[in-house]
Amino acid sequence: MRLGFYMGYAPPGTSPLDPISMAQEAERLGYDSAWAAEAWGTDCVTVLSWLGATTERIKLGSAIMQIPGRTPANTAMTAATLDLLSGGRFLLGLGTSGPQVVEGWHGEPWGKPLAKTREYVEIVRAALRRDLVEHHGEHYDIPYSNGTGLGKPLKLMARPLRAEVPIYLAAMGPKAVAQTFEIADGWLPLFWSPEKARGIWGDAMADAREGFDIAATAPAILIDDVESGREFLKPYYALYIGGMGARGKNFYNDLFARYGYEAEAKEIQDLYLGGNKRDAAAAVPDEFVDEVALVGPKERLAERAAAWRESGATSLLVSTQQPEALRALAEIAL
Repeated sequence: MRLGFYMGYAPPGTSPLDPISMAQEAERLGYDSAWAAEAWGTDCVTVLSWLGATTERIKLGSAIMQIPGRTPANTAMTAATLDLLSGGRFLLGLGTSGPQVVEGWHGEPWGKPLAKTREYVEIVRAALRRDLVEHHGEHYDIPYSNGTGLGKPLKLMARPLRAEVPIYLAAMGPKAVAQTFEIADGWLPLFWSPEKARGIWGDAMADAREGFDIAATAPAILIDDVESGREFLKPYYALYIGGMGARGKNFYNDLFARYGYEAEAKEIQDLYLGGNKRDAAAAVPDEFVDEVALVGPKERLAERAAAWRESGATSLLVSTQQPEALRALAEIAL
C-alpha cells in the first residue's frame, strides 16, 4: 500500500503555502504522492504547479479537479502541461462535485453526472493521445454544431510526455463507482471503512484491472487521548453528512446510511440543516470515526493502517496538519 498526502484546499484566511510545505515534508519522508483539492476557494492546479516546481520526486494529484469548472479540452491541456513540467508526475483526479457547487458556483446544470463524466473522460483521453477531437454527445458537442460553422476538429499542439496520464475519479454512488472501475485508472473514495468497504464495493472491486489504484483518504491525528482526537474530527464529518448537499441529495449522507447508520444519518442532517451544528457533531458515532479515520498514539495508528492495507485499498492518502503524524505513518507503512 502506497502512502500519499492529501493536501486538501487552504481554509478561508490561510495560505496554500501551508499544505505545500507539508507536501514537501511528505516527499522527504518517502511518500508516493500529494493531492490538492478545490471547492470554491483556492484552485488545485496553481497549488500543484507550485508544488511541482519545489519538489523532485513526489507525484502530483488533483483530488479533485471539478468537471463543471473546465471544458474537457482545457483539462487535457492542463494535464499535459503539468505532466510536462513535472517530468511525468501528474495524476488527474476528476469529479463532478455536487449540485450546490455545480449550479451555485459554476453556473452549470447538474444534469446527468454519470453520462457527463463518461463523455468527459473520453474527450480528455482522446486529446492527450493527440487525436483529432470530435465528439457529438448529449453533454459535449465538439466542434460546436450550432455556432458559426467555422469550428473544425483540432488536435493538441503540445506533445504530451505521456499519452496516458492516469485518470482517477471521485465516486460514491454504486453506478458511479462501477463506472469508475470501467473507465478510469484509479478511484478516490471518501469515508473509506476497511471493515465495510468490501461488503459494499466488493463486486466493483472484483472487476478491478491490474494496476488499478484505490486511493482512499483518511484523516490522521497522532494523539494519546483518543477521545479528544475523535471530538476534533466530528464537526468535519457532521459538515459532510449533514450539510454538504440538500435534504434528499447528499451523497455523503447516503454513504453514511449505507454503512449502517441510517438513523444517525437522518438525525445529523436534521440537526445540521436546523442550525444546530454542535449537536450534529455530537451525534456522529465514535465507532464511525474509528472506522474511517486514524486517531490515537502511534501503536493505534499502526493497527488501523494494517486494516487499511488488508481492505483492498492500494494507496492511503493521509489528511493531517501534523508533521509528526506524517512521520509516524511513514515509519509504520514504508
